[in-house]
Amino acid sequence: MRDDEDDGRDRGPHNDRPTRPNFPNRYAPDGPPARPILWYAAFLLLGVALGGIGIAAGTYVVSRLRAERGGLDPNAQLRTTTPAAAPDAEEAQRETVFEKVRPSVVNVDVVMVKQGRWDEAPSELQTSGGSGFVWDESGRVVTNYHVVAEVRKRQGTELRVVLADRTAYTAALIGVAPDNDLAVLQISAPKEKLKPIQVGTSDDLKVGRTVYAIGNPFGLSLSMTTGIISSLNRIIEAPSGVKIPKAIQTDAAINPGNSGGPLLDKTGRLIGVNTSIATPNGGNVGIGFAIPVDTVNRVVTELIQSGRSLRPDLGVKLYDERQLRRARYDHGVMIDRVVLNGPADAAGLKGCAYSPRGVVTQAGDLIVAINGEPIDNVEDYERVVRGLPVGGEAKVKIVRFPTKEMELTVTVGGV
Repeated sequence: MRDDEDDGRDRGPHNDRPTRPNFPNRYAPDGPPARPILWYAAFLLLGVALGGIGIAAGTYVVSRLRAERGGLDPNAQLRTTTPAAAPDAEEAQRETVFEKVRPSVVNVDVVMVKQGRWDEAPSELQTSGGSGFVWDESGRVVTNYHVVAEVRKRQGTELRVVLADRTAYTAALIGVAPDNDLAVLQISAPKEKLKPIQVGTSDDLKVGRTVYAIGNPFGLSLSMTTGIISSLNRIIEAPSGVKIPKAIQTDAAINPGNSGGPLLDKTGRLIGVNTSIATPNGGNVGIGFAIPVDTVNRVVTELIQSGRSLRPDLGVKLYDERQLRRARYDHGVMIDRVVLNGPADAAGLKGCAYSPRGVVTQAGDLIVAINGEPIDNVEDYERVVRGLPVGGEAKVKIVRFPTKEMELTVTVGGV
């Protein structure tokens, strides 16, 4: 029979699609049925229980260890405080001085102003700073020249004065005296905010007396230190290299940032302006210096009047002191040369005579006194001359070679 012939047997419904082989189901489990989910729940609950027991045990052990260490008491209360004792006389004096002078002391900052985008406010970066104090009710502030010198040399910098109540004002520089390391600023602050400092004198100061310094060391505003006057009539160097005579030496702590701040006596009077320290490492070692208040008063007044201060000068250059002593002149200062048409030249004082090879052929006039004050060395000369009034007259006693004593009147010049 051909394959396409029907043999007559009933084969049931016919499906023309080919029959798929009956492969085993690879996803059907071959082993016993899976554990019921109840087992998993039981294991989970057991784990939680064991964890809780572990935490409780750990907490108990820690608490026991703490208890054995001692010192802990969950019922501890605040201690009862003891009232402060009344201040003694020295403490009361310090408190009085601080409260009295505090409103007069200011921060003086040099800031760099940077303009950002057109829609941004300018930003400020402080580049240096120091201290100062209110001089008068017109808004004038006194500080050191070296505190504000940068603003004269660096473009884009401005001065800011911050009062004791932390209000800040832009300041204008109205006068500087580099030879005395002093400067006067001007701010536009309400009169009720300006508390001028009380001004004392230098002539009545004594070594050993109590002094106070108030300023902003390292930017720490309104810091007060105390000490004594360690010495008087020191000579220090100004930023210009010129000597400043009659400086006050103190052991009151003066650090960077104190410059320009007031040195005060026990009543709160200004007796000096803190300006420098002697130190091997940059920090305070108990040797600080202040410009004497008599110098401050004179120079500041001149700066307010004209914007500049003239340094008293006789118009002479002095011979080297060490060489003079080697030449057996045991006291006095010798004139090396006189400034042409200067005060000394006009008065008839003479300097040394030199050969074409630069050898001294005749000694110059030896100054031994000015206005009756003995001049033994260069320090004496600087101290006395710096105290002379510009335009005034000075009686200069000299010894002209070889032994002729004379007294000449010199009209004091100013430089």
